[in-house]
Amino acid sequence: MRAAITIGHARGERPVEFDVEELLATRLLVQGNSGSGKSHLLRRLLEESARMVQQVVIDPEGDFTSLADEFGHVVIDGAAYSPAEIEALARRIREHRASVVLALEELEVEQQIRCAAQFLTALFDAPREHWYPALVVVDEAQMFAPSVAGEIAEDTRRMTLSAMTNLMCRGRKRGLAGIVATQRLAKLAKNVAAEASNFLMGRTFLDIDMVRAADLLGMDRRQAERIRELERGHFLALGPAISREPVAVRIGPVRSGLKARAEGLIALPETSPEDMASLLTLDLAADAAKASPPAPPRPAPRVEDVARSIESAERAQVDSAEQPDNTEFAARIDAIIGAMAAEEAVAFKSASSQYQTFLARCRRERLIGPMPDMAAFRRELAQRSAGLDALPDGSLARIMQLAQAVEDDLLGPFFVIAKACHAGESTVDEDALARAYGTSSPGRVRRLLEHLERQGLIVVREDFGGDRTVLVPGLEGVGAQ
Repeated sequence: MRAAITIGHARGERPVEFDVEELLATRLLVQGNSGSGKSHLLRRLLEESARMVQQVVIDPEGDFTSLADEFGHVVIDGAAYSPAEIEALARRIREHRASVVLALEELEVEQQIRCAAQFLTALFDAPREHWYPALVVVDEAQMFAPSVAGEIAEDTRRMTLSAMTNLMCRGRKRGLAGIVATQRLAKLAKNVAAEASNFLMGRTFLDIDMVRAADLLGMDRRQAERIRELERGHFLALGPAISREPVAVRIGPVRSGLKARAEGLIALPETSPEDMASLLTLDLAADAAKASPPAPPRPAPRVEDVARSIESAERAQVDSAEQPDNTEFAARIDAIIGAMAAEEAVAFKSASSQYQTFLARCRRERLIGPMPDMAAFRRELAQRSAGLDALPDGSLARIMQLAQAVEDDLLGPFFVIAKACHAGESTVDEDALARAYGTSSPGRVRRLLEHLERQGLIVVREDFGGDRTVLVPGLEGVGAQ
């Protein structure tokens, strides 16, 4: 496989090539003011090398999610997963060599930083047998490796600096090649920038950034003025993966990304102030009522086909005469599910991981036979985790009847609410509700309640003091706060 890609052209239309194998060993720093073409450059580099090497993109603005359409990258919505799930995803990404985009635009700035830091740390800490080569692109790197303390919490700053330093300083032996892009070199931690051996410097105007860029490129202070005069999409390149001396390069076109936006001046509408005010305020309350609700939690990937293949293979190996009778078989299955329901860590695994754990334990117990499918397993696990088996048969039957309309991934928290409402309790154990949903985020619990209410499964009442009461229609009891 040819390891060189063309990122653009120098004067005289001479192609400027990038040695991807050398990049994996030497890392890259990209700098340029907003509008200089950094994102376009990164996209060009990613597109040209997409078929050569695994790629992981930390995307705080959602600029690179369109890579999924053209090149098959998996887009991971950072807001949709708990910290433990983000770390588990990172480990699987390294194991399966998946090219992904971690989209963080739905998170607040500090949440973006913590999510990216935990994700990068998990990539770095992957088992040695999964140290495959991968490009790790971090856009807006000054957020994740700030040169000075800002408004973020001190523990967050230490966490993200540690993750970025590990990526750039120690990542090479683990197959991780860091590519960091920043608007201002002065805002990027020096120990992170210093580890790069390849540089692409775009237009910048502040003297402190020009001087630092010129020092990295081996230029004197007078030559630094060239950096101020660069056009959009033009960069000065230097490094063992590109050129041994600075070369001006115009970045080539890309295939993915947003369509070009109209730039320049557009005539304003000739609407009178009175009519404009009417357009802005007419039926405003009705329009606000029709606002799109937040999307429900994403369903977990299905694993039934894999489970059936494993089951078929093991049936062929195990003599059916060695298996217990139906009553004993069902009791042992029930015991395994009960043991899983009592484990704290199980609730924070994905549904597919829970089901795989269940099947693995059945195989360990040499139980080969008609297993519950994933949907039946999830309902039974949610029921046991919520403690519904202690309810009278009539009450349990009523709750299970109401649960028929509940999505599988929401059964656990619904059962917790239903049990509290049935018991007439005025409060619900918030820790139990969060655990049943597999999260530690109050925001995700709040969005869960909003989603269940939109489905008509619960009724939420909140007073001016912020106290929230949750009722389940069809169940007796005063509700749960």
